[in-house]
Amino acid sequence: MTDTSVSQPANGPGGYKRLLPVGRATRKSVLLADRFADVSITVGGLMVILAVFAILLFLAKEAAPLFMGGELRKQEAYDLPPMADLIWTNADEYQTMGVRIGASGRIETFHIETGRRLAGTELDFGGDTATAVGATINRSDMVFGFSDGSVRFAHIGLESQVLRREDMPIGLERLTEHDFTDGTAVFRLIPGDQVRRIALRAEVKPPEQIAPEGTPIKAMAFALGGTVERPTRSFVTFDAQGIGRLTRSETRINLMTRAERVETMSVELPALPTGTHIAKVLLSSQADQVYVGTAEGEVFRFDTRDFAAPRLAETARLTSPGVGLGVLGFLIGDQSIVVGGQDGSLKIFFRLQVEGAETTDGYRMVLARELEPQPAAIVAYDVSQRRKTLMTLDAAGNLWFRHATSEQVLLRLIQQHESDSGGEMVMLMPRDDGAVVTNRAGKVDYWRYAVPHPETTVKAIFGKLWYEGYPEPSYTWQSSSGTDLFEPKFSLVPLIFGTLKATVYSLLFALPIALLAAIYTSEFVHRRVRATVKPVMEMMESLPTVVLGFIAALILAPLVESWIAAVVLGFVALPFGLMLAAYIWQVLPPQLALKLNGLPKFAFMFAVVGISAWVAYRLGPWFEQTFFYGDFKAWVNRDVGTGTPFMGLLLWPLSFVAVSMLFNRTVGTAFRLHLRGLNRQQAGVFDGLRWIALVVASLLLSFGAAMLLTRIGFDPRGGVVDTYVQRNALVVGMVMGFAIIPNIYTLAEDALNSVPSQLRAASLAAGATPWQTAIWVVLPTALSGVFAACMIGMGRAVGETMIVVMAAGNTPVLDWNIFNGLRTLSANIAVELPEAVIGGTLYRMLFLAALTLFIMTFVINTIAEVIRQRFRKRAFQL
Repeated sequence: MTDTSVSQPANGPGGYKRLLPVGRATRKSVLLADRFADVSITVGGLMVILAVFAILLFLAKEAAPLFMGGELRKQEAYDLPPMADLIWTNADEYQTMGVRIGASGRIETFHIETGRRLAGTELDFGGDTATAVGATINRSDMVFGFSDGSVRFAHIGLESQVLRREDMPIGLERLTEHDFTDGTAVFRLIPGDQVRRIALRAEVKPPEQIAPEGTPIKAMAFALGGTVERPTRSFVTFDAQGIGRLTRSETRINLMTRAERVETMSVELPALPTGTHIAKVLLSSQADQVYVGTAEGEVFRFDTRDFAAPRLAETARLTSPGVGLGVLGFLIGDQSIVVGGQDGSLKIFFRLQVEGAETTDGYRMVLARELEPQPAAIVAYDVSQRRKTLMTLDAAGNLWFRHATSEQVLLRLIQQHESDSGGEMVMLMPRDDGAVVTNRAGKVDYWRYAVPHPETTVKAIFGKLWYEGYPEPSYTWQSSSGTDLFEPKFSLVPLIFGTLKATVYSLLFALPIALLAAIYTSEFVHRRVRATVKPVMEMMESLPTVVLGFIAALILAPLVESWIAAVVLGFVALPFGLMLAAYIWQVLPPQLALKLNGLPKFAFMFAVVGISAWVAYRLGPWFEQTFFYGDFKAWVNRDVGTGTPFMGLLLWPLSFVAVSMLFNRTVGTAFRLHLRGLNRQQAGVFDGLRWIALVVASLLLSFGAAMLLTRIGFDPRGGVVDTYVQRNALVVGMVMGFAIIPNIYTLAEDALNSVPSQLRAASLAAGATPWQTAIWVVLPTALSGVFAACMIGMGRAVGETMIVVMAAGNTPVLDWNIFNGLRTLSANIAVELPEAVIGGTLYRMLFLAALTLFIMTFVINTIAEVIRQRFRKRAFQL
């Protein structure tokens, strides 16, 4: 039983009496539950924060290797027997066997890791000695030129064969822990209880006479091209007399009988200036370009696209004045020309079609990059067979591994042997994971290393790079292609831009509808209507975005393309129809307007929306004919008409605001005082006439300004309005806006409803209209909540994936054209992750894209919270 006592007032008889419990204590279970809830909420909040930071750290950990350099794993140096006539080297892709080839035809093989000599062979050169050599990028298909003017084709490669462990020969000599040899081949133990056998295969073809008998071949280049059914074999030679000859053989293979028919053509190149000292010759894989470099640094470019009539297209000096040529070569793809100078410089040139090119074919060699120079003259180099990397060796023995596009030096290696600038040959391993430098004295330097992501730097990811085939530096994302010569491009800028573009257009569509709907249902509709509308809007939030994306891609996008003029007109007709209906509602008798208030009024608005859409559809052809010269797509492509009509529409809202402000500042007060002396119907008529007059005046002003802008040369096409594609930002904005409207509407409506009713009553009592009360009292008070609703909607738009994947066209472009596609960070991750190799560059770039999206969202939310707090403080001061 609880004791009670009467509390006596302290101030005499004017006080009050209250019966209070005495000795009442809170139960321990309640205190424990309260304490448990407090601790649970605190721990849960901390765990959420820790989880967010853990995700951030995980993304950063996966992306960090993109910015790490190379790792040297092994370096060896050993001596082989001298080979005074060394002209070529080769190795297999597993760094097992190396090959040295002499001008006499002698071939020697050795084990790369240990230097153990293996059996060699001799090519049948008919007793002659090779005076020049050319090879394809795989280093195995070769052509030799001889002193008698003949050439011989050869294939000298290392072939691999996988055997079962039990098929491995007995009695092999152990070379390393995993390598064994029988003196001819090397057997390497590999996972799966298997053995890989590496052995030399060499064959040489009979001689073919190219130059006159007895005229030595001094320089040559070789290329393979064509297709599977029509392979081509092309080579260019320069003899001792300075005469260049281009020869091309095309083999036609009957796919049914496998019979081959070979057609060979040969043509002389235009003569070079007398006394030209040829240092290097290059031939593109399609045999359409020939480059001849001189020792002085001058390069002659021949255009051989017309095989029967080759032309000297360009002569240019590619090294600095007074600097001789060290090396000249192609990167993989034959588009980038590598020029190394005797001063240690290294430059990359592109052959581009440029305006004002003083060449016979309209192309010119353009300096694209100047890489970091080496300490001494560059004497040898080799290029990668897989990507835009290369090795360059200078006369001081510095071997630098570079990536041409990212312009970074990945590894700086130093020879252990003294450099011999007259005989060094650099060999870059086929998998870009090792290098060998040999010379005529038999000195061998061998390195094994790992550089997993040579193409990624901060500049390559967030800056402009000049890629092959592009007229200028650009931001480009293109991770794959249908050819092995493709260079991946990993700029995230188009994806970040696409994310912002999709967000902006979706918010332009969603914010006016969601906020105006929230204000209307909160301040103007009957509570029964609100009780129906709000749950329906909240149910819209549960619609799967994949379904919305499916509808957008397969239904909405084709419809918008077919009725694009009607859709554009709809953005004018819908607000115009609603405004007109609002003025018509004002002229109704008060009794009738009050009777129809509620659901009938709400249904009337939907009817007006439907009628406006029908009017836009019916007037679409007329609108297209009048404003877009009868063909909207041709108009946006600038094929027909001018930009005046559309520019007039764009300027119309701004003109209406300007005309309205002018009216309010001049006769607005007198007009409003005059309206107060009229009844509701009369005031509605006069107000409607005012609105129509403002519309007409603003139209005249906007189209007058458009004509003036057209006369001075301004055209809106080429920016926000440009070439039309079916899956574009307009469709994405409409559908994504539809998806985020429920979020913004629900939260904004709740914020508006939370404003105390006393503020509304005070405003109405002071003579303000409901609209003035909503805009100048309720909305500012609830602005922090409304802003938070907008930010949540923006966050939803930034992270949206499926709608963008299915409706945006997935084109990573940098333009604000509303009729063009886009690609966002989230859509890019969803599209490309299934194709990404774990640990590969694309795989880690996708993690970096996720990290970028995470940081963008974090920054946007932080800024939004700061602004929201300022709005909240201002609301408290009201």
